[in-house]
Amino acid sequence: FREYIVDRCVFNSSELNDIEYITSEFYNKLEYARFSSSVGKYVGYTEWGVKQANYWNSQTSYIEGLKAQKETYCLNNVGIDYRAA
Repeated sequence: FREYIVDRCVFNSSELNDIEYITSEFYNKLEYARFSSSVGKYVGYTEWGVKQANYWNSQTSYIEGLKAQKETYCLNNVGIDYRAA
């Protein structure tokens, strides 16, 4: 059994408005919850994921931190990747 998290940035340009930060939670290769900066909250995909998403969404400081990841994690790295492409 494995639990892991995948963070990624989806972008069309290096502008902050065109960047989406996504973090996905997996257990045994099954994605059970996902946070997307374009949605602004977690969405659950399994029964356990829905419960977890509801809990995480109730933690406003945690969600605000994830929303800030779009700028702190993605903006710098996307700018580097976009210029290299």
